Amino acid sequence: SHIFKRNRDLTKTWKGKTEQLLRVDEHDFTMRPAFGGPAIPVGVDVQVESLDSISEVDMDFTMTLYLRHYWKDERLSFPSTNNKSMTFDGRLVKKIWVPDVFFVHSKRSFIHDTTTDNIMLRVFPDGHVLYSMRVTVTAMCNMDFSRFPLDSQTCSLELESYAYTDEDLMLYWKNGNESLKTDEKISLSQFLIQKFHTTSRLAFYSSTGWYNRLYINFTLRRHIFFFLLQTYFPATLMVMLSWVSFWIDRRAVPARVSLGITTVLTMSTIITGVNASMPRVSYIKAVDIYLWVSFVFVFLSVLEYAAVNYLTTVQERKERKLRERFSCSCGIPHSKTMMLDGNYSESDANSLAGYTRNQMAPEEEKPEKMVVHLAMSNESNSSRKRGLKGHVGLRIIQNTHAIDKYSRLIFPGTYIFFNLIYWSVFS
Repeated sequence: SHIFKRNRDLTKTWKGKTEQLLRVDEHDFTMRPAFGGPAIPVGVDVQVESLDSISEVDMDFTMTLYLRHYWKDERLSFPSTNNKSMTFDGRLVKKIWVPDVFFVHSKRSFIHDTTTDNIMLRVFPDGHVLYSMRVTVTAMCNMDFSRFPLDSQTCSLELESYAYTDEDLMLYWKNGNESLKTDEKISLSQFLIQKFHTTSRLAFYSSTGWYNRLYINFTLRRHIFFFLLQTYFPATLMVMLSWVSFWIDRRAVPARVSLGITTVLTMSTIITGVNASMPRVSYIKAVDIYLWVSFVFVFLSVLEYAAVNYLTTVQERKERKLRERFSCSCGIPHSKTMMLDGNYSESDANSLAGYTRNQMAPEEEKPEKMVVHLAMSNESNSSRKRGLKGHVGLRIIQNTHAIDKYSRLIFPGTYIFFNLIYWSVFS
């Protein structure tokens, strides 16, 4: 069997206090190590535990991380036979000097304190110190939504000493890009985390001087599938639904008007819903272009029917005046003469077929008589060849305005062309 040797319990052999072992009371820890001399180097490394949330409305992000500092303070050196370090919790931190690193542009931040303060201090015999804490910070992220929701965002968490300039404290990444570690399980619902990387540079303040600043940069790419389902597909379907009115009889005013108004209101609701979850930026977003162009297509379909209805009314007014002009020269009653515009039923047309050439008009009015006779003859032949269904189909074709015919091709073709340009530019 293996025999395990227990480590010696220093609390039983050391009669003094920890402060006496580290000689805390013998030095003034309100001053940095090597005060008055060259800048003390402080290495930093970070392990990102989670990226909790990204807020487009507030333009910020929340991150939980382990922040570690490395420096050497010879005042904390102690004799040791085995060259092992000593580990302490947050109670000793308040009695020694630690770097005053803060998060630039942070809105809220706190050190976790459940069940105790999540702080660790490890001191080595030669005076090297490892200071680690678990922090959650909410920091500002300036986002550009000009390509939203087909956008990528780059955010940065910035670390800097608050009191010590670069002449007193040299803040640097301990192992370069290897100083930043991330948990492989980090994921966000709306974003794909593309990469994390570190940078550093000097920051200047006019009143105090130059400071070393460290950056934790991460790039996020937005998932598009959610917006395809919630925004793009409904908007496209509303535009296609507005085209249905081009195949409806131009005289069905309630059907075409209600369809147009419904699609316009639905597009307004989609636009309002998208903008409600976004910050009120003063520039145009990619989704705004798509939604407003779709809204214009829906609105133009309503205007198209307004033009068709107006031109139909003008055309009927001209035909009515023409019928009134020839009503005195024909022997046909006024109700039968109205059949000439193609708007009366099959029975009306058959009733006119019983009129002979002599009954229709006197001999001396041959031009008017021939016009009426030929019209009735064509209507009678059409009825015999096609029957009732053929006549109804002819009436539908005659009741389709030329604008409707062209709109059936122009509207879909233009919208497809717009989609090709839109997705080639923003995707």
